[in-house]
Amino acid sequence: MAETDIFSLRSQLAEITGAEWVFADEENKLLYGHDETEDLIYRPDVVVKPGSAEEISRIMKMATAQKIPVTVRGAGTGLSGSALPVQGGILLSTERLNRILAIDEKNHQATAEPGVITEVFQNEVAGKGLFYPVDPASKGSCSLGGNLAQSSGGPRAVKYGTTRENVLNLEVVLPNGEIIWTGANVLKYSTGYNLTQLMIGSEGTLGIITKAVFRLRPLPTCDVLMLVPFRRIGQACEAVSAIFMAGISPSCLEFMERNAIDFSIEYTQSSLLVPRDIEAHLLIELDGFDAEQLNKEAETVFSVLEKFDIGEVLLGESERQKEELWMLRRKAHYAVKHHSIYKEEDTVVPRHALPDLIIKIKELEKKYGFTAVCYGHAGDGNLHVNILKSGLSDEVWNGVLRDGIAELFRAVVALGGTISGEHGIGLVQKSYLHIALSETHIDLMRGIKRSFDPHNILNPGKIFDL
Repeated sequence: MAETDIFSLRSQLAEITGAEWVFADEENKLLYGHDETEDLIYRPDVVVKPGSAEEISRIMKMATAQKIPVTVRGAGTGLSGSALPVQGGILLSTERLNRILAIDEKNHQATAEPGVITEVFQNEVAGKGLFYPVDPASKGSCSLGGNLAQSSGGPRAVKYGTTRENVLNLEVVLPNGEIIWTGANVLKYSTGYNLTQLMIGSEGTLGIITKAVFRLRPLPTCDVLMLVPFRRIGQACEAVSAIFMAGISPSCLEFMERNAIDFSIEYTQSSLLVPRDIEAHLLIELDGFDAEQLNKEAETVFSVLEKFDIGEVLLGESERQKEELWMLRRKAHYAVKHHSIYKEEDTVVPRHALPDLIIKIKELEKKYGFTAVCYGHAGDGNLHVNILKSGLSDEVWNGVLRDGIAELFRAVVALGGTISGEHGIGLVQKSYLHIALSETHIDLMRGIKRSFDPHNILNPGKIFDL
């Protein structure tokens, strides 16, 4: 935009939010021009931080009238580039919408704004004896709004579902500025199309979520946590299905290959020593309300694990030990980022296909000469494949590697999976969308986008091109 246009835009936004919440300096453009996606930066023309749905409504009416792109951003922890303002325009941050509005203990519901940090929300409802199970590794920094935009999952999705399964209703500002509620605060909904579910995972392309009603559960009172080392990486993957076949439904079942846990040990300065012959680990959690029953389930898990070539199982015997074990998994992403620029591919397959997926990844490593660090939510088949830039030329990184990623995604789809389980398509995966979806699928999605946003101003350039 021309400098005169930016000045006019700043003035119009200042009339809506107050001048103190409008920014066009280079420092803020840089800060809000990137998230956790590789090393990509797209500077907006203006950053605005509204404080209410009404202010957002006025901003969207103005932007629609003048055809100005608007990109919505939460806490900036995304990994697919969904919050990058690729066409400039307005970067709308929801960070000021950070209130927990109500906790309904009788109906096990809570209403919150999108800027609330996920862990803050979890802790607040836990204080009432309630449980919000959506648990991304970045829970201490990511926001509820970002979780909603991507339908985030995390370790406990295997038992409790992703964000999608834990939301009842949403307040949304549409691109034309209208404010609607998408559903009702009830456990069943069969009243026309389910706009709530459509909005979740839409990556800020259809509307701006300003309130959400979340489903809660009673807070589990006990848990068992174990870190299980495997001498063969394929057996670690095979054990996942075997545990479920034994009738056990873990609250978490996480996978880390050897280099993932090595990176985390170094990054967190953990004292854990991993024998040289160990190729992978599973982090297994059981939760519930009856300690005796949990111990019986743990015995069943041990009986399953004994059929595999495992090392010494490490049990979390205190809350401190459990937190140390969880830290190794939760910090894996940060440990990889500390080590190298990387591309994170968010693959998901039926869990029985995990051994085949690992075999394919190792084949691609040799074929294309890259190093992959794999970890993820093995219980629901969701494996994060982190491809490191270290050792690769810019030519390979920006060119040839795309062929390797496409080959990975084709293998994932052939195994019955898809190219994103919880990170979204955003910017960096949209060129691969045709591998997972037919043109008919994509055209239907384009039609939905046009119905909500006929001028294509809300988060343009994401998921697909119109």
